[in-house]
Amino acid sequence: MKLASKVTEIYCIADDFCKEYNLELNKTSLSLSNPSANSPKHRKRKGRMSDAEMITILILFHSNTFRNFKHFYLFYVCRELKKEFPNLFSYTRFVERMPRVAIPLLLFLKLGLMGECTGITFIDSTRIPV
Repeated sequence: MKLASKVTEIYCIADDFCKEYNLELNKTSLSLSNPSANSPKHRKRKGRMSDAEMITILILFHSNTFRNFKHFYLFYVCRELKKEFPNLFSYTRFVERMPRVAIPLLLFLKLGLMGECTGITFIDSTRIPV
């Protein structure tokens, strides 16, 4: 795979973004300075996999030629990238946690990986006969 050599670079960029994202989120979020007995409790424990690791795996999936995510995760990430991601979730746990990183992933792609807009955009959905 061509992107296997880029895992560390993608992770570093995603990790920097996640740190900035969490800082901004903590600045603008409401805090419960006086929680009541009925208010939900929030955990402060750090997860086994970071959001940056999950974002890196999702970017790698979309940059490769695998047809489905399950095959990619089980047969490529869990086998070939075990050294890069030592604390991997099981496939089902990863899929359960994917909605948690959906918004940071979209913001990361939009703000961090998109190039400068030139003002010219081409969209074509017509079929090309082969």
